[in-house]
Amino acid sequence: MSASPPTPTELTAPADPAVFRRVLGQVPTSVCVVTATTPAGPVGVTVGSFTSVSLDPPLVVFYAGRDSASAAAIVGSGRFRVNLLAEDQQEVCAAFASRTADRFAAGDWELAPGAPPRLAGAAAWMECDVEDSFPAGDHVAVLGRVRHLAAAGTRRNPLVFHLGRLVRLDRACGRHVPTLAFDWWDS
Repeated sequence: MSASPPTPTELTAPADPAVFRRVLGQVPTSVCVVTATTPAGPVGVTVGSFTSVSLDPPLVVFYAGRDSASAAAIVGSGRFRVNLLAEDQQEVCAAFASRTADRFAAGDWELAPGAPPRLAGAAAWMECDVEDSFPAGDHVAVLGRVRHLAAAGTRRNPLVFHLGRLVRLDRACGRHVPTLAFDWWDS
């Protein structure tokens, strides 16, 4: 007996926010903590909307809530670090997604004067200068020019957000398979 395919959820304009969120929840995203150093001390915020924009020049963008005081402080600092969380850093994710007073109590942070805080054990890091910021609906987009970047010396799987939950990559499915070259990607 064959099962019938699920009925797709169809949107009408304007999109219902709950349906929009549920459908976009199908897209797995990385989880990062973006940090900066300000005259008042270190600041940071968890973001799930982070991506590369350009290879030349090297640009990335993250999105934070329009009313986020942390995002405003990061933009005001002129420089930030993207800490790509590893799968065992869920506590750090939760701390920086909350309004906890001392977010930096979660995780092992390298706090050097004048430098954006760096999370030890993260999967990767990117230090950026703020290139621009602009309103994007109920968020603010922060465009950064990458100045320094590094990945962990040993393989660290990323923490992933999918279907409204923090998830880990399944190691059983982590086998290498040949892929086709993206010729269009390099042109």
